[in-house]
Amino acid sequence: MIICKVIGNVWATRKKEALSGEKLMVVQRMGLDDKPADEIFVAVDCVGAGIGEQVLVTTGSSARMALRNHEAPVDAAIVGIIDEVQAAGAR
Repeated sequence: MIICKVIGNVWATRKKEALSGEKLMVVQRMGLDDKPADEIFVAVDCVGAGIGEQVLVTTGSSARMALRNHEAPVDAAIVGIIDEVQAAGAR
């Protein structure tokens, strides 16, 4: 899983039917030092996250499993909203 921050959303009036009704969010990967990384991508929101929240994102086939649709063209899914991160010895 990846720690990210939700920085926006995506509106798509035309998309694959398997994505109909799904909320698409723009997320930015975060380091343990709370600094944003250069990586920005779109993830399907499975938990009702909002802009500005820190979230857990899963990728690959796990993202499709989180969505409960193994046929959906998804490679990233928001699966948790982070309350707090504690990391001993993080750099």
